[in-house]
Amino acid sequence: MSTHAETFRALHSADFRALHSADFRALHSADFRALHYAENPLVLPNAWDHASAAVLAAAGFAAIGTTSLGVAAAAGKPDATGDTAAETLALARRLAGLPCPVSVDIEGGFADTPEGVAEIAAELAALGVAGVNIEDGRTDGTLADLAERCETIAAVKSKAPGLFVNARTDTYWLGAGDPGTTIARLRAFAEAGADGVFVPGVAADDDVRALVGAVDLPLNVLFLPGRHTVAGLAALGVRRISTGSLLLRAALHAVTETARASPPAGRSPPASRRTGTCRLSR
Repeated sequence: MSTHAETFRALHSADFRALHSADFRALHSADFRALHYAENPLVLPNAWDHASAAVLAAAGFAAIGTTSLGVAAAAGKPDATGDTAAETLALARRLAGLPCPVSVDIEGGFADTPEGVAEIAAELAALGVAGVNIEDGRTDGTLADLAERCETIAAVKSKAPGLFVNARTDTYWLGAGDPGTTIARLRAFAEAGADGVFVPGVAADDDVRALVGAVDLPLNVLFLPGRHTVAGLAALGVRRISTGSLLLRAALHAVTETARASPPAGRSPPASRRTGTCRLSR
């Protein structure tokens, strides 16, 4: 992954940088930060390409996030392996011109060192991106070293102080650790300079309430259909609600069902069949 920072720099052209002034970047960053402290939680839908992001912006959502799984799926690559650095930057370049703040999911950071991650984050900030998501889950199902994650957060904030850093822990997602472990990591992220914290997979009201009370930063929760409501999460103190891959999965389901409902003349729609396993859960 050592070449990803070079990929970000190479694809970041000077002419595009000129389109986004310091005033433009500061405005979006300030707006995005303020949305985490508004009366109602920030409902952040996650897009995977320009079309999905553009329709969400046109629908009036205050900000747009990206989904790493969606970006990986669109590129035909696995998620959370650090292989989509180029695709992530290319999408960020396209979305930075939207009339609302954009937050980009950079998985573990797309680099092997805190300095490398900070360099990538600074490139994104220069494009006009308002925030980034940085996670601590590893592909082998373990959590990254806490000290290293905190050093990475601190490096990003030093290099791109205006960027909203949403520090994600996968303790619930991976079943790696008890609630005490989660709280310890969130507090460490806060001390390192994170602007918000994200715990995907947390569902129970008591657990959410405990996390809200454990750290003085906006808590981001992944929306779980059938388990959560926006009003319910708001009442618990959640400040940011993400959709993750939910919209992508809904879109792909709609594509399949629409295609089956309109087969060519004289042909019946194909029966549903499974030819492999496709995990779209993040």
